[in-house]
Amino acid sequence: MKPAFLALTALMLLAGCRSHAPLPTVERLDIPRYMGTWYEIAHLPNRFQADCTADTQARYQQTGEQVEVLNRCRMKDGSVKAARGIAKVVPESGNAKLRVSFFRPFYGDYWVLGLGPEYEWVLVGEPSREYAWVLSRTPQLDEATVQAALAQAQGLGFNAKAFTRTRQTQPIE
Repeated sequence: MKPAFLALTALMLLAGCRSHAPLPTVERLDIPRYMGTWYEIAHLPNRFQADCTADTQARYQQTGEQVEVLNRCRMKDGSVKAARGIAKVVPESGNAKLRVSFFRPFYGDYWVLGLGPEYEWVLVGEPSREYAWVLSRTPQLDEATVQAALAQAQGLGFNAKAFTRTRQTQPIE
């Protein structure tokens, strides 16, 4: 191959790469305080939640060194879809970075980017900025707080206008 062709190919490949500024997390996350049920208020659309139409929630329970995760949502027909996984804290992250797996051995990033002072809401995302969620301890979150979380997401490089609101009609027991 000619050097000019190789250089052009390398340039095109580099042009296709997305680079992002580092994604800051909260300084420290108190894992026991974070445990419990969180209701999804908004999220960036993704393929693994495409069938969910309402009542998306996550329940976290610490078991030794890891955290058990149970995500559930209501489907269009009223049935409940559930996914169980585990999360592990990334060392030296102040507990704010976790690696979550629903299909071991594959793990994804789950970073706590924003957090209410009383752990009443949270903004979660990951470095590629393709996935993000606004969660609340209650099925509803006041609009000012939602807007503040979305503004924070926008400031971190997420597309805040792409977030979809999640209908919370009835808790899943």
